Amino acid sequence: MQAQTSSEHILEPAKDSIKKREFIKHLGNGYLPTRYFNFDLRYLIKYNQYEGVRTGLGGVTNDAFSKKYRINSYGVYGFRDHRFKYSLGGGFRLAEKTNTWVNISYTNDLQETGSAKFLTDGRFFQFFEPRLLNIDLFHKFVSKSINIEHQLNPKLFTEVELAVSNIDPTYSYGYILDNNIVTTFHLSTAVTSLQWNPFNKVDILENGSKEIKKGYPQFTLQYTKSFKDVFKSDFNFSKLDFRTIYKIGNENEGASEITLVSGITNGNTPLTHLYHAYPNNITKETVMQRFSVAGLNSFETMYFNEFFSDKFTTIQLKHYLKPFNISEHYKPQIVLTTRYAIGDIKQPELHQNVTFGSLKKGYTESGFEINKLLFGFGLSFTYRYGAYHLPEFSDNIALKFTFNVSL
Repeated sequence: MQAQTSSEHILEPAKDSIKKREFIKHLGNGYLPTRYFNFDLRYLIKYNQYEGVRTGLGGVTNDAFSKKYRINSYGVYGFRDHRFKYSLGGGFRLAEKTNTWVNISYTNDLQETGSAKFLTDGRFFQFFEPRLLNIDLFHKFVSKSINIEHQLNPKLFTEVELAVSNIDPTYSYGYILDNNIVTTFHLSTAVTSLQWNPFNKVDILENGSKEIKKGYPQFTLQYTKSFKDVFKSDFNFSKLDFRTIYKIGNENEGASEITLVSGITNGNTPLTHLYHAYPNNITKETVMQRFSVAGLNSFETMYFNEFFSDKFTTIQLKHYLKPFNISEHYKPQIVLTTRYAIGDIKQPELHQNVTFGSLKKGYTESGFEINKLLFGFGLSFTYRYGAYHLPEFSDNIALKFTFNVSL
């Protein structure tokens, strides 16, 4: 028997360490990796006001399965609405160097009314999604789409999607279109999205590039066009969305972060595709009855479904003070926050059976968070003031948990 050399002893722990880091990285991105398939933890269990408990399974094939092809799908069940939702999809890579993929999918699911998503954001994963607990305004959608991802250069990423969708609000809603009230509708849309990170540090590799460090500011631009009478589409409208994020410093030493989001629609746009400002306050009588969990970028004192806009801008300012170095593993941190939103809507009377306000006077809230007090949990306090200050003092206050965990 050949004796094991000291170099082999060194290599084996190194390999184990690399595997462990890769596993933690996958877990931090919301995946549980197996040999050929990575399970997507986003679909395991969630809760909202419409579905109640939502649970299921989903995932995507990994590089061990194929580096040129992928299959992704999920299936979930809502225990309050008693409905299955699912998605079936796949893709193939056209070019490795530019990371060009063509994807197709068929999805039957729910979406929050008024929520805007950038295609280039890709997947978004949190161990715990606080806003989701309180959302009650959803619309059903059945969508067939084809999507192309392409990296124009290491710092500029593009995505284009063509989709045909059937939309059915889960709430009583009608839109006055050509003197008729439509309650369900069809959309044929084209979306083009650009993500530009000019100050990122990247390594140029033989078969592409690899991000080393995020740089700021970062910019996202997206244009959406809905075509009337194309594949029986009911609506003709366009949307232009923009976001920039600027960050100075390091959260572990003290940092400031500014996020600006803006959007505008033109044409006949149903409520499902208008904008809200990501409110996160439930309509209950007392502060403690409204006690829940604060979101990462939501307006904590703004009530759900209080405002909708066809053009809006939000600015969020966060300043992270240097953490209190109480011990190696216990470092609470104070974060100061201020949020501002302004918007308007041209013809609110076209939207039937719903009541909402306008943001044209400008909405302001400020507060602070004390994060990582215990097991990732902390506390936040936010106060609503300015043009939309409410007569009852306590209705302007939001007191909530925060939750911050990173791997």
